[in-house]
Amino acid sequence: MRAIWRGGDDLVAAVTEDLADPDITTLVIEYAGRTAGAIQWGVEQDPDYRHANIDIYLDPEVHGRGLGTDAVRTLARHLITELGYHRIVIDPAADNAAAIRCSTKVGFRPVGIMREYERGPDGTWHDGLLMDLLAADLTEA
Repeated sequence: MRAIWRGGDDLVAAVTEDLADPDITTLVIEYAGRTAGAIQWGVEQDPDYRHANIDIYLDPEVHGRGLGTDAVRTLARHLITELGYHRIVIDPAADNAAAIRCSTKVGFRPVGIMREYERGPDGTWHDGLLMDLLAADLTEA
């Protein structure tokens, strides 16, 4: 999901754009009978670089309940076992300790810092952390 800090019309426009992108598949995360977030994936199909990528957004009201870890693990398992991807990447903000912890629990490992990777709502650039998961690294609990 792009620009998760946006609100109002900007958020609606960003989500609408993502849903219209044929190269991205978006799934809803539900909790307690309501939409709690979304997780999406895309792919690099070039046979020499074939891999999938994951992006996730959870409503801050449901943080700390294991929903992110469960969603990332479930999607990673699907991408590996059902669709045959051997490598998956995820790129949380470098200062997003919760997202990094979530990804690490699933088996993702840090690859490196992507400097000035994403523009924040204040207009300044922020670093991202590139993490990857090989099929053999996927944890089940």
